[in-house]
Amino acid sequence: MPIPPPHLEGEENETTSSTRWRKTGPPPRPSHFAAQQRREFQGVVVMADLISAEFIQSLSSSTRDLSEAETLPPECYTSAEFYEFEKEALFNHEWLCVGREAWVASPGDYFTTQIIGEPIVVTRDMSGTLRAMSSVCQHRAMLVAEGHGNARGFLCPYHHWAYSLDGQLVGAPAMGKTCNFDRKDVRLPQMKVEVWMGFIFINFDDDAPPLAPRLRNVEAAISNFDLANAEGPRPGPAGKFPWNWKVMFENNNDGYHASKLHHGPLHDFVPSHLAEFPDSTPADAGFLRYNGTLHPDASFNATQKALLPLFPSLSDADRNRMTFANIPPTLSLVMMSDMVIYLILRADGPESLEQDTGLLFAPGAMKDPGFQHKLDMNMAAAGAIIAQDMHVDELVQVGLRSRFAPRGRYSWQEGAQGQFNRWLVHRYDETYRRTTRG
Repeated sequence: MPIPPPHLEGEENETTSSTRWRKTGPPPRPSHFAAQQRREFQGVVVMADLISAEFIQSLSSSTRDLSEAETLPPECYTSAEFYEFEKEALFNHEWLCVGREAWVASPGDYFTTQIIGEPIVVTRDMSGTLRAMSSVCQHRAMLVAEGHGNARGFLCPYHHWAYSLDGQLVGAPAMGKTCNFDRKDVRLPQMKVEVWMGFIFINFDDDAPPLAPRLRNVEAAISNFDLANAEGPRPGPAGKFPWNWKVMFENNNDGYHASKLHHGPLHDFVPSHLAEFPDSTPADAGFLRYNGTLHPDASFNATQKALLPLFPSLSDADRNRMTFANIPPTLSLVMMSDMVIYLILRADGPESLEQDTGLLFAPGAMKDPGFQHKLDMNMAAAGAIIAQDMHVDELVQVGLRSRFAPRGRYSWQEGAQGQFNRWLVHRYDETYRRTTRG
C-alpha cells in the first residue's frame, strides 16, 4: 500500500550540505530517499543522499526469516549511487566468474570480457600458467586484445606497444628519448585467478581469501555432475539486457514463479511446491535450490525427459530433481540429468548487464550423431521459457523505477531470495562500516 507523504518541515543540517526533515506524519520507507532521484512532497522537491546508516540499517528487514522478510528497497536496483557502492561491496572483492578453463586450454589461448566497465583478457602463457589481466594498454588506454584466439603476445594496435602473454611490456617504439622510462617497469595489471569445477574466477582484490573453501557445500551437492570434465561449445555473443543484474539473478533462482509464469507442458513437471532450500550462511560463497520433478531424468523439451546422454555419476536423488547452484554475483547454474545451463552475469551499470549463456554435457555426449537434433529439441523448450523470463525481467525493472514500487513480502517458495538477501546485506553492511570507520 502506498504511504501518503508526511507533513515535512525543512531543517538545515549544520554538519552536512544535505537537507534533513522532521516528520510529523507516517514515516516513508527509507528507500524513498534515493540519491539522484527527485521526490515531491507538498510541492517541495527533496534530494537526499541514499547511502546512509539509516538506509543500510533498513536492509536488515530483508534478512529476517522468510515469513517476516521483505524485499530489498527498489533503489538497490535503480540507483547509480547504490551501484557505485555495490562495486566496492561486491565486485571489487568477491570472486567473479569470467568463463571456462576449456576456453584457454593451450598456451597462447586467450579470451576477452568485461565486468563493471573493466576490460579483461584471460590467457594461458607459454609456461602453461593461467592469467587474468587488464587489457588496457599502459600507454594511452587503448585495449590490447579483442575477442578470442591464440597469440604469442598482445600488440596494441594504436602505437604498437607489445606485451608478452604474462603482461610484461616487451616493446615500445620510439621511447628512447623519454626520461625515466624503462619498459621493464611496465606490465598489464594482474588479477587473482582461481579455477573451480572448470569455471575461471578472477578477483580484483589481491588479499581475497580462496574461493573453493567457501563453496564446499555447493561443491558437495553438485559433485556428481563432474563439471570440471563436462564438455560444451563456447557461448555465442553475450546478451545485453536493460535491467539490474540482481533482477536477473533473482529470476534464475526463484522457484515461486515456475508453476505460474511457466505453467504448461514445458515446465509443469518441475512444480514450485517441490522446491527445497538447503541451509547456507552469509559467509558462504554460494547457495542452492533443489526442485523435485514428477519423474526421473526430467528435462526441458516436449517429451519432458532427458534426450541426451546422462551425466554418468548421478545419484537417484540427482536424477529426481533439478539443481540450481548460485555463486553470486556472477554465476548461476541450472542442472538437469543430461544438460547444464550456465549463466555468467556481468553487471555494467545500475540498470544493465551483459550475460554469457553456455551449455555443458557429459563427456562424449556431443559425439552422438543425433546430438544436434536432440539439443535443438531441448533449446526450443528452453528458449520459450527464457523468453517468458526475459519479458518479466524487463517489466520488473520498469516497475522498480516507479514511485509505487514496494518492499514486498515473500512466499516460502522464494527461499533462495532470502539466502541471496542475506549474502548481499552481509556485504553491504560490512562495506558501509569499513568505509565510514573513523
